[in-house]
Amino acid sequence: MAKSKTSYICQSCGTTHNKWGGKCDGCGEWNTLSEEITENAVPKGLSGGTRGRSLSFSSLKSKDGEKKPRLVTTIGEFDRVCGGGLVPGSALLIGGDPGIGKSTLLLQVVCALAAKKDKEINCAYVSGEEAIDQVRLRAERLELEEAPVRLAAATNVRDILAAMENKADPIDLIVIDSIQTMYVDNVESAPGTVTQVRTSSHEIIRSAKKHGICVLFVGHVTKDGQIAGPRVLEHMVDTVLYFEGDRSHQFRILRSVKNRFGATDEIGVFEMAGHGLVEVANPSEIFLAQRQQDVAGSAVFAGLEGSRPVLVEIQALVAPSGLATPRRAVIGWDNNRLAMVLAVLESRCGLQFSGRDIFLNVAGGIRINEPAADMAVAAALISSMTNVATPHGAVFFGEVGLGGEIRPVAQPDLRLKEASKLGFTQAFLPTQKKKKGRAKSAAPQTDIKCGTIENVMDLVTMLSHETNLAQYG
Repeated sequence: MAKSKTSYICQSCGTTHNKWGGKCDGCGEWNTLSEEITENAVPKGLSGGTRGRSLSFSSLKSKDGEKKPRLVTTIGEFDRVCGGGLVPGSALLIGGDPGIGKSTLLLQVVCALAAKKDKEINCAYVSGEEAIDQVRLRAERLELEEAPVRLAAATNVRDILAAMENKADPIDLIVIDSIQTMYVDNVESAPGTVTQVRTSSHEIIRSAKKHGICVLFVGHVTKDGQIAGPRVLEHMVDTVLYFEGDRSHQFRILRSVKNRFGATDEIGVFEMAGHGLVEVANPSEIFLAQRQQDVAGSAVFAGLEGSRPVLVEIQALVAPSGLATPRRAVIGWDNNRLAMVLAVLESRCGLQFSGRDIFLNVAGGIRINEPAADMAVAAALISSMTNVATPHGAVFFGEVGLGGEIRPVAQPDLRLKEASKLGFTQAFLPTQKKKKGRAKSAAPQTDIKCGTIENVMDLVTMLSHETNLAQYG
């Protein structure tokens, strides 16, 4: 006979407690413990109880030798982030801030797949937050009302599973918007709690993998930007995407943080327009469109997001401060990494930033996580400090070490190729090491004039005096 058990689960991190408390021992949050009652069956002894069935093993190679084709949409930026399209039987989770455009993006994706004429793909859209008429209004605004997509407004997982397992009306792809609104009727918890999110997603994913259905989940995020619910939800799905962007900018970044069928850290760039999200084929041109030439405190960084090179402008402003503790404001970059770069410039180069306010911004609303941006940030800080603009038509990339050295970064040729395509003529980069078995020059072979920077003192010398620019170019 099943026994009921009362436990207290943290709604922030999912830690289970035997008794209620004001503070969670797992994450340290206050007032996040919620009482939940679960039914635990009395387990039989594994040694003397009923024996399990023997597993049926198979080889790594399929018998027919054919691979199941991916579900490729007409939205190239979405397919790039997913690794070339959606895999049948996979589960994808997309999270983002409220109003960022998650439902709009997935509605465009599901309509693009359903409208393909070369292959019939049965698509369904299940909304737990909106009524059917509200989804229709969005489809009319996006001019997608003619797409053969089946709509439903439901929150009961049992009903959704019945629709997925209906062989008379099969489904190839289903969108669940959102997973926090779904519930399992035999679990005594409110929708959105840790137990309900974990149980609902587990049941839907199990049925999807059994019947080869691709599932797209929409997930809410917390105030810290993480997907709400248990962390195990991100482990259960095959792909995790984050839809990022500042509401004051029209650009949206779709970033892959987990992908079992493709590369991680890939990004797709979209522009929010009146008729929906529009792909941005060349984001570097968009991010640099409003850049002013010959302005102190500006440097162009040749970055790499997954396999895509992206050029962005890094802006720095160093101003005298009248406060006892000067301000350090950073947008689009790691605050701790800025503190490290400032410490290296002060200790290794003698620059004084202690009595000055420092503001750092990555233009365009994109966030950079790559250490290769260290030299571009240092160049922008030095340029603002000395009031000398960086060289015209130059890009920077390189990692700054604590000893003041500039370390090489991955794939410099790809970065320089993108810079050359956009009309840049100079590049400042670290010295590339020679690989065994073949000779390698100090700078990659491109049409751009490359100047090698070995340490931050060389960067200060080059940027502090305009007359020294020629020897580095």
